[in-house]
Amino acid sequence: MPLWKTILSYDGTCLHGWQIQPSLPTVQGHLAGALAHLTGEHVLPQGSGRTDAGVHALGQVASFTLATPIPAANLHRALNRILPPSIRILSVEPAAPGFHARHSALSKTYEYRIFPRRGLAPAAISQRPEASDRICSPMLAPFVWDCAGALHLSSLQQAARHILGTHDFTSFAAARSSALDPARPLSQPADPLPDYPETPPTPCRTILASTWTHASDGLLLYRITGSGFLHHMVRNLVGTFVLAGSGRLPPDEIPAILRARDRSAAGPTAPARGLFLVEVHYP
Repeated sequence: MPLWKTILSYDGTCLHGWQIQPSLPTVQGHLAGALAHLTGEHVLPQGSGRTDAGVHALGQVASFTLATPIPAANLHRALNRILPPSIRILSVEPAAPGFHARHSALSKTYEYRIFPRRGLAPAAISQRPEASDRICSPMLAPFVWDCAGALHLSSLQQAARHILGTHDFTSFAAARSSALDPARPLSQPADPLPDYPETPPTPCRTILASTWTHASDGLLLYRITGSGFLHHMVRNLVGTFVLAGSGRLPPDEIPAILRARDRSAAGPTAPARGLFLVEVHYP
């Protein structure tokens, strides 16, 4: 049967994440429903990763097989006609034999967007209580963390550099991350491509890039590329970096937090609405 690779973009505001859930709108559920409506086949598309409720995607990747013969261009148009406006198929193409959206991925890039109400200023900003807050537009609010505290870009950058390389990220994982619980399988049930061996559950990940920038529109952007990510890992990193950026945590404390291997040692979880899956990298 033909194996397909699709790239999707979606607004996660009203979606309960990627993975299909009974009676709840999810990306996987909508895509599976659209394929069933179009072809009559009941397939479970496999995503490159399970984005959480409220998280967005600019370049999520999914793979699935169909017995129905259909040209790629027709499949592309038909899916976008059936799917809700919050989910768009950017491309559809035949995949090489054995391709799997998750198992074949080498790395992923996420971006987190912050609207700093007080903008960025020299370090003395924390001593300037008279600085007036900017107003976050309601057109922007669903896609950023409207952050009230004063933030310093240099401190954010200093903290972010400490996670480059391979580390145990237990301190930045959700309390019940599947990668930390040997009793939970890493693959989704009913995986139509089960021929890939499972990797042992491990909290170790390799981070290839970790940078903060100040965009021309006034947003703070955090970009991270890694071999993989634990549940809530990026949002927990951002929450901790913001503590450093606001002067409430020394930026050079990040290595000690990594060594602690304890979620309570790190900062809060940043809101889901600021997080975007940007790109999945394949061989």
